[in-house]
Amino acid sequence: MATSKPQTISYPHPGSRPGRHDDYAVDPHVVVLFGATGDLARRKLIPGLAYLDQSELAPHIQIVATSLEDISTEDFLEIANEAIDEFGTHKLNREQWMRFAETVTYVPQGAGPEALAAAVAAAEEKLGPDVRRLHYLSVPPKAARAVITMLKDANLVDRSRVVMEKPFGTDLASAVELNGFVHETFDESQIFRIDHFLGKEAAQNILAFRFANGLFEPIWNRNFIDHIQIDIPEALGLDERANFYESTGAFKDMVVTHLLQVMAFVVMEPPTALEPRAISEEKNKVFRSMLPINCSDVVRGQFAGYRDLEGVAKDSDTETFIAMKVGIDNWRWAGVPVYLRTGKRMAEGIRIISIAFKEAPRSMFPAGSGVGAQGPDHLTFDLADNSKVSLSFYGKRPGPGMKLDKLSMQFSTQEIDTVGDVLEAYERLILDAMRGDHTLFTTAEGIESLWERSEPLLNDPPSVKSYPQGTWGPNAIHQLIAPNAWRLPFERAWRENNNGDDE
Repeated sequence: MATSKPQTISYPHPGSRPGRHDDYAVDPHVVVLFGATGDLARRKLIPGLAYLDQSELAPHIQIVATSLEDISTEDFLEIANEAIDEFGTHKLNREQWMRFAETVTYVPQGAGPEALAAAVAAAEEKLGPDVRRLHYLSVPPKAARAVITMLKDANLVDRSRVVMEKPFGTDLASAVELNGFVHETFDESQIFRIDHFLGKEAAQNILAFRFANGLFEPIWNRNFIDHIQIDIPEALGLDERANFYESTGAFKDMVVTHLLQVMAFVVMEPPTALEPRAISEEKNKVFRSMLPINCSDVVRGQFAGYRDLEGVAKDSDTETFIAMKVGIDNWRWAGVPVYLRTGKRMAEGIRIISIAFKEAPRSMFPAGSGVGAQGPDHLTFDLADNSKVSLSFYGKRPGPGMKLDKLSMQFSTQEIDTVGDVLEAYERLILDAMRGDHTLFTTAEGIESLWERSEPLLNDPPSVKSYPQGTWGPNAIHQLIAPNAWRLPFERAWRENNNGDDE
């Protein structure tokens, strides 16, 4: 049954909101936002919380913001207002902003656990009974321990869930150690390791395509699929993050935490039910089935000029680009390569998953007909916020003779009436964490399995190859994928508003 479109509405507080969706009803929440003045908070979390506060989908919330900056609540609200104006997908009018501002309190982290506990208690008093806490750790990985300790000292563990940002560890040993440390304070059911890629509509559409349609699941295996590409180039650079990135690199920053998580959705077995535990178990089976990453199947790159950035060593071997081939050693996928690529300062910022189907075993069409000239058939998912799906295939060109062209059928969320229901990835994931839904989050077992499969690469990485900014990476990527070819750059553009060329 379709739900109505989220609305920006004003309502008395506390009390019930008009038009609330019963399917999403959850207890009121105090959101404790650590790192509240940081880049992620300004770009995504504050605008997202502001929209959820206005939306009928979310429960009543109070926000306790905290960071290392010694500022007042009024100072923080100025930062928040600017963030919503600059980065918010949904703008607020003055009445909506005043309503949101009433929910926010700022406490400097240096004030200690007692001040934080007092601010949370005051926020809970405004919300009434049955209040839960959501602690969002928008902090660097090295700061996570201090925050967990602070929450424990402030006695804010009960009735709470904690959202932790990537990367979760830097190798197997550090991931095991961090999991052990967090588990001393929080149960695994309370921990939500976030991957915002899985919060995108297109990523979830993979589950719908596979498991709701008899058309695709019977051919979703090694007998019909030739290879898979997950390609997430970024045109953006590092801005002020070079110092952080120098100790991380593209593999730890993107592949373990994003690309391999998306891959699990693409290749996992059908879960016993569409519920968090069953889906997490199938994802973990994928990670256990991964072959160890072979260094000869990896191309590491570094964009020209990276070593000139502030905080970067002059002889840095940190990769700003990585392309690799991954194998899944199970009955369904044995022998099917999965190609992953991501990097900074590349030609375009695109996020696609492309499934390449095997070509017909024998062609009955005459030479010059066009069959095979434009590669195999593809099912392509675009992970952009206005998610799109395309299925390409050969079809006859109108007119005499037998000439074939590559055609496509496309779908976009922008073309449907419920486009207003689309939540930005962080908005969806924050709401899911409030609901206690782990479907789109990673588990301790899963992240440790990935670090274990990554050990050969981490222990002996190939040297980085320089690539010019604004390109698709080092030339060695073509040898990596041969005899196949990278799906990006597209030769044809996505169709926009039912006009233009097909992709």
